[in-house]
Amino acid sequence: MKHIIFTLSLILALIIVSCNKDQMVPAAQIDASLRSMVANAAPDGVLDFWLLPQADDLASIPQDPQNPLTEEKVELGKFLFFETAFGTEAAQEEMIGTYSCATCHIPEAGFRPGSAQGIADGGVGFGINGEDRVRNTSYSEIEMDVQGARPLSLISVAFVENTMWNGSFGSTNVNIGTEDKWVGDLVTNNLGLQGIEAQNIEGMEVHKFHVTPELVEEYGYKEMFDNVFAEYPEEERYSNFTASFAVSAYIRTLFPNKAPFQEWIQGNMQAMNAAEKNGAMLFFGKAACTNCHSGPGLSSVEFHAIGVDDMFMRPSFRTDETDLRNLGRGGFTEDPADFYKFKVPQLYNMSDTKFYFHGSSFTNLRDVVEYFNKAVPENPNVPAEQISEKFKSLDLTDEEVDDLTLFLEKSLRDPDLARYKPETVPSGNCFPNADFQSAMDLGCN
Repeated sequence: MKHIIFTLSLILALIIVSCNKDQMVPAAQIDASLRSMVANAAPDGVLDFWLLPQADDLASIPQDPQNPLTEEKVELGKFLFFETAFGTEAAQEEMIGTYSCATCHIPEAGFRPGSAQGIADGGVGFGINGEDRVRNTSYSEIEMDVQGARPLSLISVAFVENTMWNGSFGSTNVNIGTEDKWVGDLVTNNLGLQGIEAQNIEGMEVHKFHVTPELVEEYGYKEMFDNVFAEYPEEERYSNFTASFAVSAYIRTLFPNKAPFQEWIQGNMQAMNAAEKNGAMLFFGKAACTNCHSGPGLSSVEFHAIGVDDMFMRPSFRTDETDLRNLGRGGFTEDPADFYKFKVPQLYNMSDTKFYFHGSSFTNLRDVVEYFNKAVPENPNVPAEQISEKFKSLDLTDEEVDDLTLFLEKSLRDPDLARYKPETVPSGNCFPNADFQSAMDLGCN
């Protein structure tokens, strides 16, 4: 019955889309058809499958049993996410206390870097939304903390059990059976945590943060740590481990609830215009985007090779053709069948920055849609036999490409992600960066 309803809805949608401009289809009919189509794209056939939790509805947010969410923990995590004071392990003394988690995950940039590569330690400047972050000329390339693959957005990551482009963090879900790989940077998987928590424990070390009792006291965080982590003995309470749990809790509350598509699901039929609704019909229908972007956050823990270029193929730091990140999932599992396969990312607020895919190889969202429409791989290093069977021509017209792009660009964009920022941090430091140029850019001086 579900498939019959979907077929009838799809036929109706195609009729609506193909009508000429002189024919007026009642708006209520368009919305009813689209709502049926969106519901049928959900695995449970229910429209609200796509409705994201509110940030303060902690009980509805997916969470790690070892790190239950509380308001106090989320609040502490918010401060720590933007705090530069704990960035004390910089390669050079002048950069101590100048970077934070938010250096590479900027709310106004969709919780991604504003530039092609995220640069924490070893970078200076900010611009408006992080687009002017550049290398500190006093740093050698090897000293820089920079990613050889574009950092993923943190939006709706609560729905992602295994994090990173290769899904390597997290002991559950697709990583069951990969225990022999949980060594080195991935040793935290042995704690039985989900991806966010496992990644952030390691991330505190990798990104050169050091939370100590002395610094917690000095910068005004002691009472918060005492309240949130009272069950930990004092010798363990003020540490990178507890700080990472607080940051993870905060990250789990980041949802694009004000995106027009989310408002439309909740009943505001005016939240999207006719062209956006045409784009939504394509997304959930003809273009079959939910074949991969199948989760509530329009992501999934699936891995596909679509043959896009790697980061080293553009001007970049600390990456080259030997970088294991170029192999995607295969760089983690070492299974040739997984080579060049990357995790399906979430799609909200993509238009906040101009860099797309793991290698930042595209700088225009319409070009991204056209890439999937034509389904012609660009990376000569990816063998044809590795390309995903789901990567095939969508057969969209130019007008359909425009409408689908509009849906991605506008309907899936929450215009107020800045609400997730604190007004100040307890240290009083400039944030998300505190180097001299960033302070100038941010008006902190």
